Amino acid sequence: MTHEDGITNEPPIADQLLAYLDENPQSQDTLEGIIWWLLERRVKFFTEGVKVALVELVDQGLVIEHQGPDGQFHYRLNPRQRLQIRARIKRT
Repeated sequence: MTHEDGITNEPPIADQLLAYLDENPQSQDTLEGIIWWLLERRVKFFTEGVKVALVELVDQGLVIEHQGPDGQFHYRLNPRQRLQIRARIKRT
């Protein structure tokens, strides 16, 4: 199932753990280490959803994207769209 923001629901934790172990069959760890495995996977998953959302917001003119001197893209609110942004936030 995909949410309107492009983020797909994650499978159950047990299935995520099995997928990780299947991809890394020699892996073994403690409970705490396994939690880190799953958190790393979740960060990668969430990162993709954030990328999709940023593209959408930039396309809609609600967020401004610019490339900084460090070569990375930076994002900020478009102040000219403040009323539209507030209306959208209130709907959620």
